[in-house]
Amino acid sequence: MQKNYKVYLGFAQAPDSEIDEFTSGVIDGLTGNAAFPTPPVTPADLGALQDAFRLKIAAALDGGKTATAEKNAAREALLDGLHKDAMYAQTLARHDLAMLLSSGFEAASTNRARSPLPKPAIQAVVNEISGKLLLRGESLLNAHSYQAQMMAANNGNVWVDAGDFTGARRMVIEPVTPGTTYSLRYRGVGGSTGHSEWSDPVSHMAT
Repeated sequence: MQKNYKVYLGFAQAPDSEIDEFTSGVIDGLTGNAAFPTPPVTPADLGALQDAFRLKIAAALDGGKTATAEKNAAREALLDGLHKDAMYAQTLARHDLAMLLSSGFEAASTNRARSPLPKPAIQAVVNEISGKLLLRGESLLNAHSYQAQMMAANNGNVWVDAGDFTGARRMVIEPVTPGTTYSLRYRGVGGSTGHSEWSDPVSHMAT
């Protein structure tokens, strides 16, 4: 009997900054992905909703009920777009975990039995823009979030927190100092033990 995979929808409860980064991961996953040729909300339209959300986040920093309400409305519009694409991805990839994960969405467990998360693996580390590194990792079934750590080459072998993320495909590590080499690692959160092992670290020089 084939397994039925479902998209994890917990991203809707994430903080604004995490939803922003998660959206970027979904846009990356759906853009040019032959497995998902006709998403109901195209990557371009998701990008437009994301841009509007970012503008409202910036406007709401000065406070005020109206600006906050507008930011919340932009958030809900973006989440609605993400949910439509999540259901589309789930429909097409319900029997294919790798295909589902390629969309940029995470998979939720359909198994009530809790088991340990496997050790994840880093797929790539690249320079996002100056002062930021982009860590791409593999998604883990049953993980509901991910934690990243970094260690600067001149920091005495001390790992420091680099953020919590809703998705593994796009974890933006900041701030980093151009010209400094960093080791990065991450782990999944969830499963019967609370979290997975840390991935093997990967080193990369920031630019």
